[in-house]
Amino acid sequence: MKHLHPNPSAAPQALPSRPGGVARRLLLAAVVPLLLAACAGTLLPKPASPPARFTLDAGTAAPPPVTAQVATAGAPALTVDLPRAAPGYDSRRMVYQRRPQQLEAFAFNEWVEPPAQMLAPLLVRALQDSGGFRAVLRAPSAAAGGWRLETELLRLHQDFSQRPSQVRLSVRAVLLNSTTRQAVAWREFDVSVAAASEDPVAGAAAAQAATQQLLAEVATFCAEQVREAARTPVRPL
Repeated sequence: MKHLHPNPSAAPQALPSRPGGVARRLLLAAVVPLLLAACAGTLLPKPASPPARFTLDAGTAAPPPVTAQVATAGAPALTVDLPRAAPGYDSRRMVYQRRPQQLEAFAFNEWVEPPAQMLAPLLVRALQDSGGFRAVLRAPSAAAGGWRLETELLRLHQDFSQRPSQVRLSVRAVLLNSTTRQAVAWREFDVSVAAASEDPVAGAAAAQAATQQLLAEVATFCAEQVREAARTPVRPL
């Protein structure tokens, strides 16, 4: 019986590679990075959505607060100062209340500008349309008006302590004689309008309605005070 001895000089023979193996490895090398990138994209935090922004001007959705009238001959000019704002109402935040004396702000809703700044052009337009003044100017102005209006936004918030929620808008107005630099009259206006639903969008619509009512009241107040002053003789000091 013959014993077979392995030939030490004979090298092991490599198995022939399959034709599809190289293509499969190339495909995996191309696909895996794409899969990893897609997974990483889903794990990254998404950027926050921009807040919804609102104005106090109802635009064409509502009639003007004052029907435009032509000023009478000899009507004075009026300068409107930029309204001031009480603390808590001097930013673009849309403020609401659930408890008395505690202000909170909506996270995803805000005003386009601070409300006091938005009131300025609306006041000028309403006062001009009242017909009580030949010209209504925004301060600072090179032209001097015979009268000056100073206003302060005291509050503008949506009150959720009652149902339906109410938007409350309060403004203090002081009318001054620019010649004598004396305050002729002042009044605090307080307007409340019910919101159609319990959300900031309905609150913004109610704020627009409250603004229209407030503008009409301020324009009427200023025109009446100027007419009354014209009928009252000036007393010597």
